[in-house]
Amino acid sequence: MAGAGARPNVPPSPAPDTPAVKVGVLHSLTGTMAISEVTVKNATMLAIDQLNASGGALGKQVEPVIEDGASDPAIFSQKAQKLIQQDKVATVFGGWTSASRKAMLPVFERFHSLLWYPVQFEGNECSSDIMYSGAQPNQQIVPALDWAFQKGYKKIFLLGSDYVFPRTANLILKKHIVQSRGTVAGEEYVPLGGTDFSSVISKIKLAGPDIIFNTLNGDSNVSFFKQASAAGMPPSKLPVMSFSIAEQEAKAMGASLVAGSYAAWNYFQTLDTPANKKFVAAYRAKFGKDAALDDPMAHGYIDVMAWAAAVRKAGSFEPDAVRKAAAQLDWEDSCMGKIKFAGNQSLYQTAYVGQLEPNGDFKILWQSKEPLMPDPYDQLAFPGKSCLIK
Repeated sequence: MAGAGARPNVPPSPAPDTPAVKVGVLHSLTGTMAISEVTVKNATMLAIDQLNASGGALGKQVEPVIEDGASDPAIFSQKAQKLIQQDKVATVFGGWTSASRKAMLPVFERFHSLLWYPVQFEGNECSSDIMYSGAQPNQQIVPALDWAFQKGYKKIFLLGSDYVFPRTANLILKKHIVQSRGTVAGEEYVPLGGTDFSSVISKIKLAGPDIIFNTLNGDSNVSFFKQASAAGMPPSKLPVMSFSIAEQEAKAMGASLVAGSYAAWNYFQTLDTPANKKFVAAYRAKFGKDAALDDPMAHGYIDVMAWAAAVRKAGSFEPDAVRKAAAQLDWEDSCMGKIKFAGNQSLYQTAYVGQLEPNGDFKILWQSKEPLMPDPYDQLAFPGKSCLIK
């Protein structure tokens, strides 16, 4: 449970006569996570450019201060503190891995700044100093499991990178698999950035699962899919449900390598809505006509626009006023569909399951009937815990 008390270290708002307000943009531009995070930075910059073209925030131009987290949680922590203390940013947009988020969290809580975090995560966390726009477990991994069971995939192998998101996600999945009378065929982890899957593939073959639930992150996915295909286990023969492979990763890996595999997200670039077509067209006009767009990019874009809307509503850049105003914003028809921040500073959003086609697009196979309420604490895994932010 989290609450907001006195805030003696709140970063100062820009002086009324200053022409710009600084914001931090903190992503891995190098290292194993760059395959995923560079384009989230790009989508964030698109939103900032559009915001400035329409007059900025409270009449001020928004000045991004871009930093590289270098796929290293310790560097994320250092850069977050630099942005807050040295650059005097009004807010920060960034992070991907839960390890990086957890490394930054004490910094934001110490200085009572506000982080907008755009990526799905494992829940089991609630802080008044973070806006969690990415999916909670009940908005991604649990709906994906329900879908898999409906399709007859009952024997599930859990494969992930060895850090907090995959391990906690798989803890939740195991609870739900047992409750639904499925079978955990196996559970294996490799270091983040790991490239040798020979032992893992042997164990998967021996276990004979119906499907792999994949929480690998970064470029480890390239090695896994290449080695699995070479071992006679392409997605067409052994289905894979991924939670950190979206259009951008598929393009970087080569869509043919992962074609036929499944993914669960809250956005696919194939969503057929006017708002999404506008978002896709704007991004491609800036970054190339063949650019792939994906869920974390959509969240990165939305975070900037939500911050600006909350700033307008609050009439202030002060983090406490902004986060409270964000929870009072109306429902919005965004590129992702209908969204709204809840009182726990997480996003109501629709869940989707898609199948990757050879051209790199996902064919949407299923979607929730309505936007799902975000719940940070899965009650099978964390009974009795709840999130209350004042």
